[in-house]
Amino acid sequence: MAKYSNCRFVIGGRDPALKPVVKDRSKTAKQLKWFLLMKANRAISSVAFVGNVLCTMVSSIKKRLLFGQRESDETVKLDKSKFLFRLILAFLVVALIALAIEPVAHFKGWNNFLSAGLFVNQTSEIRAWFHRVYASWLELRAESIVPLAQALCRFYIALFLMQSVDRTVLCLGCLWIKYKGIKPNIREDPFRSDHLEVPEYDHPMVLVQIPMYNEREVYQHSITAACQLNWPQDRLLIQILDDSDDESIQRLIKREVSQWSQKGVSIIYRHREVRTGYKAGNLKSAMDCDYVKQYEFVAIFDADFMPKPDFLMKTVPHFKDNPKLGLVQARWIFINKDENLLTQMQNVDRCFHFEVEQEVNGAILNFFGFNGTAGVWRIETLQDSGDWLERTTVEDMDIAVRAHLKGWKFIFLNDVKVLCELPESYEAYRKQQHRWHSGPCDLFRLCLPSIITSQITFWKKANLIFLFFLLRKLIVPFYTLTFLCVILPMATFVPEANLPAWVIYYWPLIMLILNIFLDPRSTPFVVPYILFENTMSLAKFSAAISGLLQLSSSREWIVTKKTGRLADCAEMNKTGETCKGASDEELTKLNKRKEGPVELAKTRKKTSKIYKKELAVAFLLLTAAVRSLQLARKLHFCFLLLQGITFLIVGLGLIGE
Repeated sequence: MAKYSNCRFVIGGRDPALKPVVKDRSKTAKQLKWFLLMKANRAISSVAFVGNVLCTMVSSIKKRLLFGQRESDETVKLDKSKFLFRLILAFLVVALIALAIEPVAHFKGWNNFLSAGLFVNQTSEIRAWFHRVYASWLELRAESIVPLAQALCRFYIALFLMQSVDRTVLCLGCLWIKYKGIKPNIREDPFRSDHLEVPEYDHPMVLVQIPMYNEREVYQHSITAACQLNWPQDRLLIQILDDSDDESIQRLIKREVSQWSQKGVSIIYRHREVRTGYKAGNLKSAMDCDYVKQYEFVAIFDADFMPKPDFLMKTVPHFKDNPKLGLVQARWIFINKDENLLTQMQNVDRCFHFEVEQEVNGAILNFFGFNGTAGVWRIETLQDSGDWLERTTVEDMDIAVRAHLKGWKFIFLNDVKVLCELPESYEAYRKQQHRWHSGPCDLFRLCLPSIITSQITFWKKANLIFLFFLLRKLIVPFYTLTFLCVILPMATFVPEANLPAWVIYYWPLIMLILNIFLDPRSTPFVVPYILFENTMSLAKFSAAISGLLQLSSSREWIVTKKTGRLADCAEMNKTGETCKGASDEELTKLNKRKEGPVELAKTRKKTSKIYKKELAVAFLLLTAAVRSLQLARKLHFCFLLLQGITFLIVGLGLIGE
């Protein structure tokens, strides 16, 4: 019992030692005071942050408004047509008038005189002139505008369904290709001669062409990458096709070519005194050289492309035992895809283009548009198709269409990747897109008779005319712009012509999300990508119209400005790190090491100009957003507000900063 003598047994009650501890409540008020002070501090910090952001935005807007009108003669020359801007401005004026009238009519109770069919009762109480004008407007709206708006809505739905079917078929085709593992294959050692006692390798003669124009930032690295291609030197020739009009750049390129020539590389420098035909004229001039006749294939790289050393080993063997194969196209990857929001959205679009459009069309139709670089052509194909022509600014698409009409086949290699750059400024990207959308429409006008009279099958003709040209190059930007600038604002101010929500929001969202299903890492950019693509429809459609109408802007070639990001890649290669054909992790690592070049780029950056068309559409959509708020249409309001702000940001030149 001794060991239990110190134990206490409590009968009929709880052990006092086990009673809950009563906390001291005297500090509760002080703690609450500090808690409220911390919350207030956070609120003040948030308000200060928002105020700082607003001040920065106002300052940026002020700079754009002050410097936006100082456009160069080149920019003014590109924007000769003012019709589209005036049309958007007219819609904006009408929308503002309607926005001002509708609240007055609502508070005056004039809408109470209306029946469901918008019939106006002519009672003796309607005396005021303003009231009579409003009643006349309602009659006009019911009799003329509503039927027109409903017809436009049906037309839009038809175009939308066409584009949705095309996009769905492409995505299903891509999934089928990946599920079945369909891809072009080559046998091991395709150039090996097995019939000899001692095996030998018979590599074909390959010509490498690098056209460039004033490419100070990237010329050295593209030449270095070409000179390091793994191919027998006696079967390879590199042509540096320099159209530069800056003599200092000419001297730099000549020096680089001379250094590689002294190392035993077969490389020559060519310069044209008269730069006619832009890139097409440059390539055609190079192909006219007598020594080109002994070569069988030609690989083309733009000045900002860095192929891996095994590029030719992975592409040229596909031509072996395939005499009707005319083109092998490789995929692009981008060294600066994480530079800013603009490059990230471009990367989403380019990934869909290569992984879905190019791969599906190459596997099923054996045809796609040549991307102008990172491809290998059979020289016989070029000669049979009429060689390079200087009639458009999309010489790559031109030669591809003519080769397709002659019966040549194309192959796309998604696993062969070539490193290059994306435009980092909106102005450079806009000029690039202008050429990419005005050129195809100009080419369509020129090629249509040849397509109709060609010997290819009916289905291939239909694919060329309706899908390759009309739908993807003209109809898609047209219906997007019509939807944003006409149908959606009209549906807001004319409620009787309302579109179903699945057409306006849900199904288009699904279609655009398909653009990222192959790369889940792009998910955070879905909303910005959708809004930005809608905004770009204005510039794309304007470019397409300039191509169809043969405006002067559709025939001008403006070289996309390079930033020299390939220099960072070259530094990685020197330190033993991989960059050519780098993985996403390596590119991300590289993007974190650009402090010096970024600072240099910032010092050279000029103040961006404003874009009047985008600003006009921005105010039109924001006006429609206010009207939708009056009608308590929350979904309409959110979409119009976000899209209007996006147009405003782009119009002020703030995108990409």
